[in-house]
Amino acid sequence: MLSQLKGVQKFLSVVESEKEIRPPCLELDMGKYDYDESLELQTKIVSKRKENIFPDCLLFFEYPHIFTFGQVGKKEHLLVGTSELKRLGIRVHQTGRGGDITYHGPGQLVAYPILDLRSWYKDVGLYLRTLEKVIIETLFDFGIEAERELGLTGVWVKGFKIAAIGIKTSQWVTSHGLALNINTDLKYFNFIVPCGLFSRGVTSMEKILGKSLKIKEVKDSLSFHFNDNFKRDQRLTEEDTAESLYAAK
Repeated sequence: MLSQLKGVQKFLSVVESEKEIRPPCLELDMGKYDYDESLELQTKIVSKRKENIFPDCLLFFEYPHIFTFGQVGKKEHLLVGTSELKRLGIRVHQTGRGGDITYHGPGQLVAYPILDLRSWYKDVGLYLRTLEKVIIETLFDFGIEAERELGLTGVWVKGFKIAAIGIKTSQWVTSHGLALNINTDLKYFNFIVPCGLFSRGVTSMEKILGKSLKIKEVKDSLSFHFNDNFKRDQRLTEEDTAESLYAAK
């Protein structure tokens, strides 16, 4: 019996020593936020991540109505003029991310991972495909079968785009990220050529399921699959959140 006990203890000690060590990932749910202020916060956190002062982060935002242009965005893909934008209450912002024009607004979940890819894989293509996988697995949790489209970035359901991805990397540190349509009012996409794709429509979880969803439930699912796929140790406490926000200012 003693020898068996020693054998079990030895086995447990080996398992403990071989446990996967996951880098921490600080999750910050910022809620409804001004777009310009969110970019300023993101820029500061990216800078501190480059200096290794800050851990990897996953930032969540929900924005008021805004159209954002990526680095390859074409002005003609914005289909309304200044007066109409003012009437609709929509702002326009040029960003440093990849991609063309897209829409952000209420009912949409925006997630910005700030990761040092040197601690994962130094492969931007793999990073994009993994973000798509995270979204696909999240949607599956809610009974939605989604997929990739060959040669395109983002996530699709029966030919309709449900999530857009636009990122930036600097010194292997990522910024910007993804936008998932949950309860999004899709009429705003009629005023642009989403992601520069003329022949493709957009959809939302609400439209597919025929009911409104709680954004927090979708966020929690996406957070789980993000940390699972990127092998990160989620850190979310009031103390961490307060300290990290203070450090970023």
